[in-house]
Amino acid sequence: MTIHDVSIPITESLVVWPGQPEVEMSTPSHLCHGHNATVTKLSLSVHSGTHVDAPCHFIAGERGVDSLSLDVLIGPAYVADAGDADALTAGVLDNLSIPAGTTRLLMRTRNSALWTRDDHTFYADYVAFTEDGASWLIDRGIQLVGIDYHSVAPYRNTKGVHLKLLGAGVTLLETLDLHTIEAGIYQLVCLPLNIVGSDGAPARVVLID
Repeated sequence: MTIHDVSIPITESLVVWPGQPEVEMSTPSHLCHGHNATVTKLSLSVHSGTHVDAPCHFIAGERGVDSLSLDVLIGPAYVADAGDADALTAGVLDNLSIPAGTTRLLMRTRNSALWTRDDHTFYADYVAFTEDGASWLIDRGIQLVGIDYHSVAPYRNTKGVHLKLLGAGVTLLETLDLHTIEAGIYQLVCLPLNIVGSDGAPARVVLID
């Protein structure tokens, strides 16, 4: 058994969505200062790093992240490699030989190469789903979809894809590091923090093969 950690490490240099809070860490209590224990204080958006979106992120009055089903967040998942595709359209998805009956789909795109760079730049031209690509997922019964950058939706049109997928009950897993993961079937374990009523939560995500 091999366990692949596909979560992005949380550090103060973590790239965040433009305009969102930066990650801040401090130690109000530390052994080296003579305190009884070291305690770290963490401040960040719930959409920082690897995270899950809840329906209320884009739909008023909808469920929070604490209501998401563990039966969806844990189970077999297919990793599909979209190669150099610039967008995840219905046509691109049709050509990826995604197995029939797949309910959890993780997309490896050219975004994954960005995590191998030693810089802290937000790249607005990342690969994401188009609205017809989102419809493709819904039509085929996908219950969870993950992607290897900050959003399943394009930078300048985030609302349409999110509304379509979240409105259809699809769980969204964003900011995965899949650069070492080959296409195939894995056991997905995705555990977002159980933050009551929150529009999202950071998650530790592993793939097991």
